[in-house]
Amino acid sequence: MSAKQRRARTVSRLAAVQALYQMEMTGAGVEAVIREFSDHRFDRDIEGELLAQADEDFFADLIRGAVGEQADIDKAVIARLASNWKLDRLDATARAILRAGAWELMRRPDVPLEVAIDEYVEIAKSFFEGPEPGFINGALDGIAKDAKRT
Repeated sequence: MSAKQRRARTVSRLAAVQALYQMEMTGAGVEAVIREFSDHRFDRDIEGELLAQADEDFFADLIRGAVGEQADIDKAVIARLASNWKLDRLDATARAILRAGAWELMRRPDVPLEVAIDEYVEIAKSFFEGPEPGFINGALDGIAKDAKRT
């Protein structure tokens, strides 16, 4: 995979987290959000600067998968929470990061585990300054082990 393709996947992962967050906050549907991102957010420029290109197929696959398999994904995430913690106690952004990351770890064997975990930890660092990136790293590492992907 070329550097340009890797960057496009990175952009797609960040957009997927944003889309999952948006869907949770607004109740928007999967296809409507995919269409919105495709029509209004990808391949656009801001004040003359072209935004980084996204892998739109990868983005759509992530969103459809994370939403379509949310019950299984949430079980995998809950298994990695401290006892007495409920998923809804997590920040909505952290939930979106964990859902996207967990789906990718569980369902995309073409993506190396270390790459997926590192990408989502970096996304977490862009939203959080506290312990959340470390928590997300640990949770995703555990989910990867639970999924028994090698």
